[in-house]
Amino acid sequence: MKASAAPLLRRALPMLCALAAAVSTLPARAQADEARARKIANGVCFMCHGENGESTSEIFPRLAGQNAEYLAKQLRAFKSGERKSTAMAEMVAKLTDDEMVALGRYYEKMPTVREEAKDPQLALVGKYLYHNGNRFSGVPACASCHGADGHGAANLPRLSGQFAGYLFTQLKQFNKRQRTNDNVVMHTVAEKMTELEMAAVAEYLSSK
Repeated sequence: MKASAAPLLRRALPMLCALAAAVSTLPARAQADEARARKIANGVCFMCHGENGESTSEIFPRLAGQNAEYLAKQLRAFKSGERKSTAMAEMVAKLTDDEMVALGRYYEKMPTVREEAKDPQLALVGKYLYHNGNRFSGVPACASCHGADGHGAANLPRLSGQFAGYLFTQLKQFNKRQRTNDNVVMHTVAEKMTELEMAAVAEYLSSK
């Protein structure tokens, strides 16, 4: 080693050691975060959303398989009041941002639930609308944002496998501008949809 390189190495060594120590603690922290998320989920969330985020009522959304980043974003919105819900505001009031992120990752790993469409003909209408939109009224294809499989993206919700009733309620809230977050695009889309179209898309996605 050249003598000129020795001082540089001595200065860099503490930084390298600190970086190595930080990396070595990542698995332990991930386990701790998951344990904390499981404790919160089993202590509070399960009452409405089920033991594994599967939910048993269309009033409460299924969280299993939901995109982690999107779920954490919604928890922050409930806490800040950007998304209105008296019940959820109370539930998330004491959650830290790290806990919200951990809960998102926890539920994302849970197995999803798929059910057969209760109204197959309505679901067929929804399938067409989801993938093609309605050119006569200007409703765009839902798949253009949420994906052909309905799995969404990091900042967009997974819609496939969600309760039809819950999806229908959310679309109506966007339609009436009662839901006050995620509204940049959804208000414009939902305000053009009829209730039949909302119900059809919701029915299709619930069985997907």
